[in-house]
Amino acid sequence: MCENNLFSEDPMNRNKVEISFLVPFYNEDECVVPLYEKISSAAHQLDKSYEMVFVDDGSSDETFATLKDIAAKDSQVKVVSFRRNFGQTAAILAAIDYSNGDIIVTLDGDLQNDPNDIPKLLEKLDEGYDVVSGWRKNRKDRFLSRILPSKIANWLISKISKVRLHDYGCTLKAYRKNVIKGVRIYGEMHRFIPIFASWEGAKVTEIVVTHHPRTSGSSKYGISRTFKVVLDLIVIQFLAHYGQKPIYVFGGLGIISFFLGFLVGLWAVVLKLFYATSFISTPLPLLTVLLFVLGFNCVFMGLIAEIGVRTYYESQNKTTYVVREELNLSYPQSKSQ
Repeated sequence: MCENNLFSEDPMNRNKVEISFLVPFYNEDECVVPLYEKISSAAHQLDKSYEMVFVDDGSSDETFATLKDIAAKDSQVKVVSFRRNFGQTAAILAAIDYSNGDIIVTLDGDLQNDPNDIPKLLEKLDEGYDVVSGWRKNRKDRFLSRILPSKIANWLISKISKVRLHDYGCTLKAYRKNVIKGVRIYGEMHRFIPIFASWEGAKVTEIVVTHHPRTSGSSKYGISRTFKVVLDLIVIQFLAHYGQKPIYVFGGLGIISFFLGFLVGLWAVVLKLFYATSFISTPLPLLTVLLFVLGFNCVFMGLIAEIGVRTYYESQNKTTYVVREELNLSYPQSKSQ
């Protein structure tokens, strides 16, 4: 239904390739051709079959027109064009969905990532890793507005997720597609793909990569991104520990609320019996009722969340486990129906 999508064929009918290079673009017209040429040069040196999947994330400049010209000349270039700007996470997910390579390499569209680092990423994959993330150790950005907030965010992410990486924000990464094909992320959570892959049992590592200063266009991110990272961390922490048992969170809060309500009500009774303090002269009875109502609400929210989790898994025939390999086994009954 998308008229501007140059890659509209059935994904199941495409020929397999070994490597897919994925790049999201948003108003990066001046960078498209140089980046395409750099990726092509790096790809030819690998002696592997490849494709490039470029996503135009609703650009308002000539980015799509330039991508269209490249695709007309090179059949290895696939282009997906969004109707409007949906964000980098959506663009990367779309590129993954439309890609057909066993290995996926993602890059930014602003020429700050260096395609010459791609062979190093692939060599690390060959050592047995499933995800190799780039580390912009010598980052060429403004310190106060970009580097410092990024360092704080990376420290927080590593501390909370227990996946130790120096640079989650570096788009230059290499993945085995089988470890991320089921990953569904939203908002601005593309930086957390290594975490989700790690939860699925993937081996994750990082290597130092080159980072070039921006020569054209302007950054689409500011210091506000750090605050969004904190909110995203709350989500992934919840998903990591309580995604399948949300009642433990909401029910726990409900029990705490009930307990506090009981203590407050007990204290109100003590004041009434021993200190002749009328119930109407203190807010404690009202606070007791409020805490009990809050407790009931939390418990009911937990029950609703439990129903939602079961609907999510059962309506889509999803399992709550991930199988690494099968040997001489038939599929479980639930899968064969």
